[in-house]
Amino acid sequence: MDKNYKIETIEDVPGLGAVNGFKVAGAACDIRNKGDESRLDVALIVSDTPATASGVFTTNDVKAAPVMLDMAHLEASTKVKAIVANSGNANACTGDRGMKDAADTCAFVAEIFGAKPEQVLVCSTGRIGEFMPMEKLRRGIKKASEILSSSDESSAAAASAIMTSDTRPKTVLVNVEVGGKKFRVAGMAKGAGMIEPNMATMLAFLASDVSVSQNLLKETLKSAANKTFNRITVDGDMSTNDTVLCLCNGASGVEISEKDADAIEAFRAAVVEASRVLARKIVGDGEKITKVVEVKVVGARDEAQAEKICRSIGNSLLVKSSWFGCDPNWGRLTDAAGYARTGLVLDKLDLFYDGVEVLRKGQPVDENKPLWRKTVSNKTFTILMNLNLGTAEESILAADLTEGYVNFNKGE
Repeated sequence: MDKNYKIETIEDVPGLGAVNGFKVAGAACDIRNKGDESRLDVALIVSDTPATASGVFTTNDVKAAPVMLDMAHLEASTKVKAIVANSGNANACTGDRGMKDAADTCAFVAEIFGAKPEQVLVCSTGRIGEFMPMEKLRRGIKKASEILSSSDESSAAAASAIMTSDTRPKTVLVNVEVGGKKFRVAGMAKGAGMIEPNMATMLAFLASDVSVSQNLLKETLKSAANKTFNRITVDGDMSTNDTVLCLCNGASGVEISEKDADAIEAFRAAVVEASRVLARKIVGDGEKITKVVEVKVVGARDEAQAEKICRSIGNSLLVKSSWFGCDPNWGRLTDAAGYARTGLVLDKLDLFYDGVEVLRKGQPVDENKPLWRKTVSNKTFTILMNLNLGTAEESILAADLTEGYVNFNKGE
């Protein structure tokens, strides 16, 4: 079916300042307490007018103070003036003091911008179990508030300020045209380790200049996160701080009316596209990885079966190690698929590496062996498993497991 809208995706873009009505900044205040006043570690995202907001958060039973506070703020207010995010300290497992520090941070930002505390959201990422150095954080926030702008430099600084073990900023801009009207969705994210399931050790911030109802935004963001951020895995771990936030301020004059099906479809597609790009960038920057692999399961009885097998393969340490070693070990793939215990039938199973046939009805196609190794030696490739049991399908993005990852994470 023809689409009644156009989307242009730009991946090499500084960040959120490209969206009408938003100003951003990044500043340094040595939150890590390493005596380094040059490393950016505080970001501000401020809307000219209070924006409709929604969020998706970690499902971990152990939630950081900023996550719990943001969830409460979004219950209390559907409009948000600002987001403050810091790297270097997660403010997780910090008890009542951590909650007070998060609340005090929001109040401090609210006072600067003439907003209510519940109109400010706070996000933190970094070391768990340490109290936030509040004096330093306030200094960083004040500094960032004084240099807010929509410039490329400010956007790039904000994207850098949320990084922890990331090696590069992760940003995207999606330009949309529908019904003769134009709007934008931009995003920035961080994340490299503790990636999977249900998001990652990741923060992602989306901004758009459309006007949209809170209910439609909530539905759109949740669906987009499920299709993108919830379909990536680096190491199988889940974080305490995972957060995806989206702000829409209406500065473009474009309204996503529930009576305009084309506009709704275009907005949803743009949010999914921005999220998809950021999710892929997160996996591509996984801690010390060398490969990004799409694991796709088709011909499943239902989506639940397909997803469970995808995750079983993508999180298998043996499978991930074989990817690192460029070993086309299909036995490990079928083993991981089998212990997902979904009722897979080996005699019906077909398997492909980037379109090269590996298994046919559960038996190896040995004449293709030279092509198998060539394929899995690539930095990116796709594994397609056809269960031949139905019509459902799912996919995830996964990474290999390297010696570098182990060395990087054996101590803080």
